[in-house]
This record gives sequence, C-alpha cells and structure tokens, in this order.
Amino acid sequence: MSKEVKKVAFLTAGGLAPCLSSSIGFLIDEYTKKAPNVEMIGYVNGYMGLLKGDSIPVTDTVRKNALILTRHGGSPIGNSRVKLTNVKDCVKRGLVKEGEDPLKVAADQLVKDGVDVLHTIGGDDTNTTAADLAAYLATNNYPLIVVGLPKTIDNDVYPIKQSLGAWTAAEEGAKYFMNVVKENSANPRALTIHEVMGRNCGWLTYKTAQCYRKMLRRQKFLPEFMLTPERQDVHAVYVPESKIDFKAEAARLLPIMDKWDSVNIFVSEGAGVADIIAEMKRRGEDVPVDAFGHPRLDKVNVGQYVGKRFGELLKAEKVQVFKSGYFARAAAPNKKDLKLIEKCARCAVRCALNGESGVVGPDEDQGAKIRACEFPRIRGGKPFNVRKGSFRKMLSEIGQPNPRKKRTAK
Repeated sequence: MSKEVKKVAFLTAGGLAPCLSSSIGFLIDEYTKKAPNVEMIGYVNGYMGLLKGDSIPVTDTVRKNALILTRHGGSPIGNSRVKLTNVKDCVKRGLVKEGEDPLKVAADQLVKDGVDVLHTIGGDDTNTTAADLAAYLATNNYPLIVVGLPKTIDNDVYPIKQSLGAWTAAEEGAKYFMNVVKENSANPRALTIHEVMGRNCGWLTYKTAQCYRKMLRRQKFLPEFMLTPERQDVHAVYVPESKIDFKAEAARLLPIMDKWDSVNIFVSEGAGVADIIAEMKRRGEDVPVDAFGHPRLDKVNVGQYVGKRFGELLKAEKVQVFKSGYFARAAAPNKKDLKLIEKCARCAVRCALNGESGVVGPDEDQGAKIRACEFPRIRGGKPFNVRKGSFRKMLSEIGQPNPRKKRTAK
C-alpha cells in the first residue's frame, strides 16, 4: 500500500449494463476482507451526485450483505449521463453555476469528502472523465487514485478485450428474440426487425444473433405442421462496420419471404447512421446530440428506417421493429460474466490499495491479462472485426455475402 487509503468512493455512469450492481458488490466485499477499516461511500447518480455532494454510506449491514448485489441488474446507486468537461450542459442542468468549472466543483467535493480512491464503473466516457478529474487534482497537489471498471455492452473500448456485462447482454437479447420472433406467425409476409444496441460497434449484434441461433438449434420443430426452424432463423445481420446494399439484399431476401412467409433481420442501432443522418439533413431536419456530442440514436431510429426500406422492397404485409436493449442491459449477469466481474473487481481493489490507477480489465495487448490499463490508452469506438471467422461462418450459413467494409475518408 503506497499511501494509506482511508476512504473509498464508488460511482456508476452512462447507460446500464449487466455488471454495475455486481461490480459494487464485489468491490465492497473485497475491501471488507482486505481493508476492513476503510470507509466507503457511493455517489448517487454518478457524476451528478458528485457535483451535488449527494452520497450514501456503505454501512456495516451493506458490508455484510454486499454479495446480494451480485444477483441484481441495474445500479443500486443510480446512473446519469454527465460529462464534467461539458460545462454548458452542467450549467443547463443546474449542477454548477454559471462561470464555475465542473472539474473544480467535483474535485473540491472529493477533497471535502476526504476521498482517497474513486472507483468509476462505466464506458470510455466515464473513465476518461475520471482520468481528467485525477489529472486536475494532481496539478493541485491532491493525490487521487482512480480505478475504473469497463462497462459497455457494445464491447468497444480499447484496449479491453472483453467488457463487463457484454456476454450477458447478448444472451438476454437472444432470449428476447426467441419470444418476439413468434410474432411472424401473426401475419403473412411478416418482416421482423430486431434492433440491437451498438452505436459504432457490431459485436453485440453479431453475438446476440450467434446466441439466438444456438438456442434455436436446441429447439424441436414439426415441419409437417408448418413449424420450421427456417421461418424462425436469422436471415440477415447488419452492423455499423459495413454498408447495407438494400437492392442486392432485397433480391436475396425476397425468395426467403416468398418461401417461408417471413424474414428476420438483426441490425445494430448504429448501422447506416451516416446515410440516415445525411437524408435527414437533406430534408432540413435537425439531428439532436447528447451531452457527449453523440447523435441521439432514438431520433435517428435505424430499425424503423431499415424496416421501411425492406418492407417496401420485400412487399411485406406487416413490419415490426423490436428493440431488446433495455431488456438486455438491465439484466443480472450470467455465470460467465459474473466470474469476469469478480476477477476484475478484486484486481481493482488490489490496484487501489497499491496506489495504481487505470481501468481494470483483460488487456488485449498483454494476452488478455487482467490488469489496470493505463488511462491514456483508454478510448471508445473499437470496431467489430467483420472478418472474424465465426461471423463470416454465420453469414455463409444464412446465405448472406461477406459484408463490404465501409470506406473511410483519408
């Protein structure tokens, strides 16, 4: 232990993932075992709570029952999408006054609360914001250890090989579609769109489709009575890393619609976003952005766009768009994720007590060793590799050509 740690704080931020409650549970349990005298608090609703000085204590009862948290989804201390470097947004929300620097307000609160270690559980925005905060405090001679855990169901953070909760989100999305796919029996020529979360990365869409098809293979069918696996299978998978050729794909999918009376498409919420935004702008429509400057995907609405285009091309009688995101991201972690979360949380405590900052996860540049990855290396936007063998194999099985990678501007 490089510096005596007397007080530890936790916060969760960004969207939900099946790891937040579990991470806090394992962190509290590990501190209770390794440093029982350390005081612990949780900032309510992420950086919003930090700016407002709103926190709750980790009591003896919470310490004793911390592992109950590992069986729940969501976050017991709440989330928010607040970026400390977005001064305008913080002022607008009333979190800081006009002329105040949110970084300074947050830093002053940490000093006031006597926090030695801050654990942030979130994606790249959450953890890089924490790094900015630590850097700010260091320039003002206040040493703060910041140890993050990588939460994003998109699995798109460099250099983290596997982010916490992503496996569970894929499995839950597959369970979700196992039910809603039956809606294709409610109408002839049914087009069913499954929109999966993933702004820039198609990993979750691919993995959800893969999990679903594995579940489908375990089912028994009765073709003699029109109950066939072909009608419930995935017929197309579209991800942000490749371009959708609507004309060519419609030509491929039309015989499937004619034969099986339905087509099922898995699409990432970020697939084709640039084309949709360009079309919106041509129509003179504004594209709203969030606090981090990302286009509001609920306004872009990829699923509806894809459904409309293919609905016309395939002569569908009914088009339905289902979004599994909120169902999947609020789940409690499965066994595979729980094991990874526990390993990362216990490593995070060890790093904190040794005075080592960073984001703890499997470092893909060091053989997936679980360690504190240095903050300067943490960034989002890691693309899904569309040349991945298992992805290409899945596409070949459903008769979809290998995807064409989008051209990037030089």
